[in-house]
Amino acid sequence: MNCTVIPRDFESESKYFEGKGWFAVFTTPRHEKRIKEHFCLRQIENFLPLYRTPRQWKDGSKGTLELPLFPRYIFARIGAGSRIPVLEVPGVISIVGSSRESLSIPDSYVHLLRDGLRLGKVEPHPYLAEGAKVRVRSGLMAGMEGILLWNKNNFRVVLTIEMIMKSIVVEVDRYDIEAIDPHAGAYIERAAG
Repeated sequence: MNCTVIPRDFESESKYFEGKGWFAVFTTPRHEKRIKEHFCLRQIENFLPLYRTPRQWKDGSKGTLELPLFPRYIFARIGAGSRIPVLEVPGVISIVGSSRESLSIPDSYVHLLRDGLRLGKVEPHPYLAEGAKVRVRSGLMAGMEGILLWNKNNFRVVLTIEMIMKSIVVEVDRYDIEAIDPHAGAYIERAAG
């Protein structure tokens, strides 16, 4: 289900987004798609990152599933005074943040996730907080910082959203990344040689 509540003209759009930010909404298990439907019905702008994965069932049949990239989370774009309509949706447990204020996610990160998923270059990855740090210089996730995974000539960068302790992995070209720490530089140099 695709829903958009964004005004069509530029002037209305800039007023519409004024004071709004993206927030991670914590949900009950396996209710992300249902909550998305409720958000759409209530005209709450949202983003549920889904990725496709092949699956084979016990009977031998095969298919493709669309699963949440971040299980138990959906993103909502709301203003400071719009928490209550989100929290009233059945299946919503909380909006991520402290008891006093919610923590917003940069618009750029949501746009990068959308583009990466559309191109099929983003997959879930177990939470990873330590390792050889790199910055993506160009390409899909330009400007993002993450942890380098390297296997022969295959470079992948693990990006983590600390506030929800979830990670994703993005495949990148060697020339699209730069080392932030010397450990990462050594990996990149070995691959080049």
